[in-house]
Formats: sequence, C-alpha cells, structure tokens
Amino acid sequence: MEETIFTINNVWMMICTALVFLMHLGFSLLEIGLTRQKNTINILFKNVFIISIGLVLYALVGFNLMYPGSFIGGVIPDYFFGLFGLNEPANGLTIAYADGHYTYWTDFLFQGMFAATAATIVSGAVAERVKLGAFMIFTIIYVGVVYPIAGSWKWGAGWLDELGFYDFAGSTLVHSVGGWAALVAVYLLGARIGKFKKDGSIGVIPGHNVPFATAGVLILWLGWFGFNGGSVLSADPGATSKVLVTTCMAAAAGGLSAFLVSLFKYKQYDLSMFLNGILGGLVGITAGADVMSVTDSIVIGFIAGALIVLGVALVDKMKLDDPVGAIAVHLINGIWGTLAVGIFGDLAGWSQFGTQLLGVVAIGAFCVISSFGIIYTLKKTVGIRVSAEEEQEGLDIHEHGMDAYPDFRLNQH
Repeated sequence: MEETIFTINNVWMMICTALVFLMHLGFSLLEIGLTRQKNTINILFKNVFIISIGLVLYALVGFNLMYPGSFIGGVIPDYFFGLFGLNEPANGLTIAYADGHYTYWTDFLFQGMFAATAATIVSGAVAERVKLGAFMIFTIIYVGVVYPIAGSWKWGAGWLDELGFYDFAGSTLVHSVGGWAALVAVYLLGARIGKFKKDGSIGVIPGHNVPFATAGVLILWLGWFGFNGGSVLSADPGATSKVLVTTCMAAAAGGLSAFLVSLFKYKQYDLSMFLNGILGGLVGITAGADVMSVTDSIVIGFIAGALIVLGVALVDKMKLDDPVGAIAVHLINGIWGTLAVGIFGDLAGWSQFGTQLLGVVAIGAFCVISSFGIIYTLKKTVGIRVSAEEEQEGLDIHEHGMDAYPDFRLNQH
C-alpha cells in the first residue's frame, strides 16, 4: 500500500511539473500579445532562454542553495561555498525520502520549474527596450543566486520559516521576488519612446495580438493548477482538491473584479484588465491557497482584481513603463496575497499578520538591493538599453536579424 501511494504521489507531482512548465508558454503568449509585433522574436528568445538557463543553474547551484540543511549566521545557505551540482542521497528514490511523497529527482524538477518564473516576470516589464545580452546576464545572477537564497529563508527551513512566516506556493518567494526586480529594472531602464508625452499625458502603446494574450492567460490559469496543486507536495485528495478550488475561485473573482472596477473607472469593457485581474487573483491566493475557505478565496480574488486596476494606474502615475502590468500583477498582488494569510483563513491573527509583513519587508529589501546592484552595474558597464533607432525599428530585426511575421511586413510595403 505504501508503495502504491508513493507512486501516485510521484505521478501527481510529475503532472504538476508539466503544468508549471506549460506556464512558460502562457507567459510567452501573454507578453508578445501585449507588446508590438516588431519585438516578438526578441520576447520569445528571452522566454526560451529563461527556462533553459534556469533549469541548468538550478541543477548546478540553485537547488542546493535553496535547501541547504544549515545556514551561516542564520541567513546565508552554507552550500553557497560548498556543494556544486546534484547529488542523489542514499534514500533519494525510496519512501524514506520526503516522507514518501516523492523522489529526490521529482523534488528537484518540480522546484526547478519555479526557479525561472522570477526572471520571466522581469522580462515582461522590460520588454521592447532592454538589451538582450544585459538581460541574460541579469537572469543568470538573479535566478542562479538571488532567488534560491530568498527561497531558502522559508522553504529551506531558514530564519523566516523559524519565525512562522507562511507562503504556501510563492506569492512572495516567487512572484514578489520577480516583481521587486521588475520595479527596479523599469526604474533604471526608463520608459519606451512615446509612452509618456511632454505635456504629461500617457501615450497608449497597444499590443499587437490580444487573442495571443488571452490564450496566454488561460494557459497560465491551467498551469496554476500545477503551481499550487503541486505545492501540496503529495496527491493527498482532500488537501489537493481544496487548493485547486481556492485557486480557481480567486482567479475567477479577480477577473470579474478587475473588469467591474475598470468599467466603473474608465467606462469601458477592458479585456486586458480582465486578463490581468485573473492573474492578480491567482498570485493573491498563492500564499495561502491551502488555508483559505472558498469564501476567503473569492474575497481575496476580488480585492486582487481591484488592486490590478489601481496598481496599473499608480505605476503609470509614477512614470514607470510596464508594458504587461507585471508590477501590479506580481509585486502588488504578491504582497497582498502574503498579507492576506494574516487576515483570512486558518492562520489569521495579528501575530501572523506581523510575521507576514516582516517577511514581505525582508524579502523586498533583499531583492531590491540585489537587483539594483546587478542592473545598475550592467547599466554603467555594458549598458542595459538599446538605441532609439533599434527601439523604433524593432528588436527582432536589430538583435536577431529575423521577423516573426515576414509576410505581413512585406504586405505592408
């Protein structure tokens, strides 16, 4: 019987791993859909690079950094100066590993799929004007070192875990980690040409393929069943089914809320807000999907959807150019979802809220300092922004020598 449960757990975790992998297709479609066609290949290249380098780096250093076993000064994983690569433990393929929930290799691959997500979030925020080489260097450092150290503080039994900080599947440890870097990158990079006009008005730079963006969000919603469902770390029917329901309800509520708030605010049925509202709801429920009731998850989703509309407006007001709304979705709702654990559900209470707030501030400070150091250094050395000519003519032609829609371009001439 134990062997059967062990096998079922592993199969479920592998399915969830595949669903999280599929999310990278969702991110790609969303990003290219909300940006201009002349940068399509550039965006696709970044997303393919992120998942490829992310898995390799996680195998070489990230996995051991995130789950070190012990820490130096309670903060730095001790493997930072030691173990390199993957080393299967003696019990790695047996029921003795991870309480019989999965094997060592299943553990690595599932966690590895999470690792690249942080850089994918940044990719959308800096789209259409970042130098590809600089972005790749940033990704290597951020995914290889910063993300796993931040994750180790909770998921690796670090100091935040000891304090009782709770983040079930990564509202802070995945989404805010990417969101903080996105905020810093957008600030240092500057806005796209034509986004903010001299008279103070905001220029509209529409995406070129809303059907792609819609497909991307629906794929992401599907992938979140693996993202949150797999974070149960077993195929326990009660826990898994509850997580899938709360995840789905928050997504639906987030979309409805964003559409209603944007309709009230702008008097238009805005599909892009609806789509980002769904994502905001998903990010918002991720920290506490296993400890929330269905009603809790709907309320969390509704608040997340409203935060999307208000957050996008705030980012524009601050003269920060985020083409896909990544800061509102992943940073603002990553913070909201983390704090919501102290307000709703099984863990609600002032003490838990305080611990959640501490975790948000600590991870935020670490990510802002780290990402600023990386990106500012790149800005002062190799440069992080393409020339005005390259930006106006498109990165596809200048950085890749290719066109995603050659027939369309020929017809335009």
